[in-house]
Amino acid sequence: MSDAVTPSPESLPLYQQPQFRKLLSILIILIVVVLFTAWLLTHNHESTDDAFIEANVVDISPHVGGYVSQVNVHDNQYVKQGELLALIDPRDFQIQVDVAQAALNAAIARHGASVHDVSLTQETTTAQVSQANSALLSAQAQAMQAKALVKALQAQAQLAQADLVRYRALYEKDEISKQKLDQVSANEMAVKANLEAQQRAYLAANAAVEVAQAKLSEAKTAPKQVALKVDQAKGGEASVEEAQANLQAAKLNLTYTQLIAPVAGHVVRKNLNLGQLLTPGSSVMGIVYDAPWVIANFKETQLTRMHPGEKVDIKVDAFPGEVFHGHVDSIQRGTGSRFSLLPPENATGNYVKIVQRVPVKIVFDESQTVLNRLAPGMSVTPTVHLDDNRSQ
Repeated sequence: MSDAVTPSPESLPLYQQPQFRKLLSILIILIVVVLFTAWLLTHNHESTDDAFIEANVVDISPHVGGYVSQVNVHDNQYVKQGELLALIDPRDFQIQVDVAQAALNAAIARHGASVHDVSLTQETTTAQVSQANSALLSAQAQAMQAKALVKALQAQAQLAQADLVRYRALYEKDEISKQKLDQVSANEMAVKANLEAQQRAYLAANAAVEVAQAKLSEAKTAPKQVALKVDQAKGGEASVEEAQANLQAAKLNLTYTQLIAPVAGHVVRKNLNLGQLLTPGSSVMGIVYDAPWVIANFKETQLTRMHPGEKVDIKVDAFPGEVFHGHVDSIQRGTGSRFSLLPPENATGNYVKIVQRVPVKIVFDESQTVLNRLAPGMSVTPTVHLDDNRSQ
């Protein structure tokens, strides 16, 4: 029987060579150590790259329309609260103020006249009644006198008519002259004319009596007239208040021609040029103000041990190598998709489970001077340090 030939290490396959096995064992040990170290370093941390910087932004919109006559700011400029940003041509609105002021003056004048009319009506009530009584008595006396004259002239007219008939008969018999007949006829016509004039005077006297009676009735309604004047005075007071309100509105619209910074911050999205026609409600610029914060969209599986108050390290893509510090402020009560414009409807068709993301608000602990470099919309990567000892 021949002796067995022992193969040399070089002739063995690579995976059977002792050096390869040794290196493989070392590599496996290193991988386990690295994974364990990574687990130790990260098992109390949660991070996401779906995070952005947010900030308060106030839109500047005009209350009134008009042409821009002055622009005092430019893009990204820092403005103070109360600073004049732009000016709308105020001339039309100044005219409205002047018109409203004139209307107020006229209303005050009318109201003063109505108040004076009330006092005058109250003072002259008794005198008006006395005068109306006297005027009625005088008119009645004149009417009675006119009536007596009418009766007297009627008798004269009858007599003149009878004389005319008699003299015509005599004239036809040639017993009197034509001249005598003409005299009698003229006398009869004169008497008739006087009678007609006196009848008209009598009618006028009766009309005067009616007028005097009406004036007396009107004078006796003085309390109602006083009440009416008082109501008119109250209406005048309401007109004054309305004119005052219109004046205040006109003055307020005049102040709206000045676009004033409501807060201190930096100008963004400036869409305003000299001579531009503005319409009420149109956004012409925005102002970013106060400290920014981070909205981080964590997976729902990352929120198991996350609580408000936990420390956060924040890396901003715009400043590589620099770490900002903050803390968890709050966790939204709902996923981002639930509050979207069109929330998903999972009760129809085939359902595929997708891990949802929940917005978490993170507040910076840095000073405002440091945070001035940050702008809304910047991408960040927050890392939350989970606190296992935090009380539940």
